[in-house]
Amino acid sequence: MTPEYWEEACTHLSKRCRVMKQLIKNYPEASLRTRGNPFQTLARAIVGQQISVKAAQSVWNKTELAVGKMTPENLLNATDEQLRAAGLSRQKILYLRDLATHFASGKIKPRRWHTMTDDAVMAELIEVKGIGRWTAEMFLIFYLMRPNVWPIDDIGLIRAIEKHYYAGERISKQQVHTHLEQFAPWATVATWYLWRSLDPIAVEY
Repeated sequence: MTPEYWEEACTHLSKRCRVMKQLIKNYPEASLRTRGNPFQTLARAIVGQQISVKAAQSVWNKTELAVGKMTPENLLNATDEQLRAAGLSRQKILYLRDLATHFASGKIKPRRWHTMTDDAVMAELIEVKGIGRWTAEMFLIFYLMRPNVWPIDDIGLIRAIEKHYYAGERISKQQVHTHLEQFAPWATVATWYLWRSLDPIAVEY
């Protein structure tokens, strides 16, 4: 499912920014898509922490082979040895188990999130071990598909901004933040195209 706002956002960004206009032109068939599963989206984001998109997909595939369909119950039933053999670190195993416990126990109630603000959803998510601001932002983008998320600490986003706006020179967090004002209220869409410009594989969680 592609967000209803995608075409409107692309038109807006193309008018506001020549770089965005070119990136959108470069990937005419592309758009953000959700997998429609809140647990899997968060689990994928945890698996993808601090590694490349390609590496994250490889670990995810091996994890699914080890545990079967990725559900809270299946993950909790898997052994640490199975999960480590799939390429997960001890820390990520801990995080994934805590996430699965929150879902299995009903402590997390995903249906409520659709009516909550971005900040309220993030505040609830970061109570889970291993979910910080970045992982919560990935969830806002890839599951809730919120239109104006700007993951200011994301390395891929920072590198893409440096490449397209600063001739590859290193930039400060404040400089990254200034682009939020440029792209609002469609920062999610700008983020997606900036990611896409660096990676041959479209980012999905």
